[in-house]
Amino acid sequence: NEALIEEIKERELAEESLKASEARYRMLHATAFDAIFMADARGAILECNRSAEEMFGYGRGEVVGRELEDLMPKAFSRSNLDFLRRRAEGGKTRLQDRARELQGVRRSGEAFPVEFIVSSFTVKGEVFFTVTVRDITERKRSEETIRHLAYHDHLTGLPNRMLILDRIGKALERGKRVGRHSAIIFMDIDRFKEINDTLGHAVGDELLKAVAARLKKCIRVSDTVSRLGGDEFTILVQDLKKVDYVAIVIEQIFGVMAEPFVIDGHELFVTTSIGVSINPADGPDAETLLKNADVAMYDAKKEGGNSYRLYTSEMNLRTMERLKTEHRLRRAVEDEELALHYQPQTDVRTGEVVGMEALLRWHRPGGGLIPPADFIPIAEDTGLIVRMGEWVLRRACAQNRAWRDAGLKEVSVAVNISMRHFKRRGFIDEISAILEETGLAPGGLELELTESIVMEDAEATVATLRALKSMGVRLTIDDFGKGYSSLEYLKRMPIDMLKIDRTFIRDITEDSNDASISTAIITLAHSLDIEVLAEGVETPEQLKALDALGCDKAQGFLIARPEPPDKAGEFLIKERRFIA
Repeated sequence: NEALIEEIKERELAEESLKASEARYRMLHATAFDAIFMADARGAILECNRSAEEMFGYGRGEVVGRELEDLMPKAFSRSNLDFLRRRAEGGKTRLQDRARELQGVRRSGEAFPVEFIVSSFTVKGEVFFTVTVRDITERKRSEETIRHLAYHDHLTGLPNRMLILDRIGKALERGKRVGRHSAIIFMDIDRFKEINDTLGHAVGDELLKAVAARLKKCIRVSDTVSRLGGDEFTILVQDLKKVDYVAIVIEQIFGVMAEPFVIDGHELFVTTSIGVSINPADGPDAETLLKNADVAMYDAKKEGGNSYRLYTSEMNLRTMERLKTEHRLRRAVEDEELALHYQPQTDVRTGEVVGMEALLRWHRPGGGLIPPADFIPIAEDTGLIVRMGEWVLRRACAQNRAWRDAGLKEVSVAVNISMRHFKRRGFIDEISAILEETGLAPGGLELELTESIVMEDAEATVATLRALKSMGVRLTIDDFGKGYSSLEYLKRMPIDMLKIDRTFIRDITEDSNDASISTAIITLAHSLDIEVLAEGVETPEQLKALDALGCDKAQGFLIARPEPPDKAGEFLIKERRFIA
């Protein structure tokens, strides 16, 4: 009897336990976000909640009685079920230490990523499983998106610097094993900044995407195009039996870039500068190869762009020297090693001094005088030209005021303005503040701008020039004749003077073409009520020829060389004349 009573109690406890489990699953059926299954020891499904039906695409009547293995084949294979059952029989209720990731299979046959946990309970010695399953499709998609963003350029979708360095490293390891070369092609778009500044960043971005699409057409499946940032792209050409193949890729690049790009209604003709480094000769690792290809690209750009250069060790020496110069130049600005020399401008007919041009000089302690051609391009590239330009403006205005206060002849002092400086927001306010600070009348300052400056975004330039002119500042176009000027805009610009470039003056007495060009410039300028100054006048014959052509002013070594402020002040003695 006692045994029978005990058996009845056990049966009642088992029934209560089963009822409690069923009640729990009915509650989960309506509320749980995750899919939940109850299955027997053989893996046959006894119960599931509504989320399980929706997740796997079965109705409850279809899923009950089905094997767990049908829904998650790898997780609930025969061998895995036997392992789980043995753990449950050994007293384990939580059969996994952590959630596992595998694939589930929907009724449609579609596989999808899931995360699941298996636990067990025992009723009257019989093992049952509860399986909680979470659909992690969205999480995986988000992880993939994050992974892609970490290793790809957000604009073009190309691999970024981190990924290309990794691929270069793997290509070099493989090349070492099989005796193959790898090449790095480093390129950027010539004058891309001008496109951005003139047409806007939206057009610039679309151009970058279009360039990326064309570059992908130039490579094999095994090669990689990447964007490092800005307008810089790199191409990894790997597993090369012969390095001659690199030349074929480069020709293809020049070919696809030669076709015009039509962006937002604008037809753009784009060129590129390319540098190439080849492993193992030009570097043992990814960083070195990339750096050396960049050095070679810079060398191509320095020669005018639309060309390519192969890396040589001499390039690195030049680059190191350039970096040293850049460092010294930054210190020169801080340590006041810069100085201004002044060169007089005279009336061609009378020889009277009518203006002065401020010319920047760099006196490096222990290094002598550094020619402007050696540091101005570096200052332009690094942006230092803006700080230097501010310094020149302030110093030149203060010096002219000092000359006037000393009773010397009142003339305007001309200052060359860089593209970066002129396009900078607040340029007009800066000029106004410097004039007020130094006490110089606006007519005592003359701003010299190149043709490329005044013709870039000509509409905006006209507005800026008119604002400066309304202040009373004089305006000159420097090196006229070397660039391209629109006569339509030229007649709208409030220009006071054109300076004929010295290349047309050098042979003006011997070359009829130079004489004709100078005559055309003088005639054009005078028809627009603009004065003309000839640069680089070095002989009496040149000065006489200019006089005959009706040129207004002259500047050059024949008249005087640039001098420091104290000596330059002698040029402004009121009765002094320079007659050849």
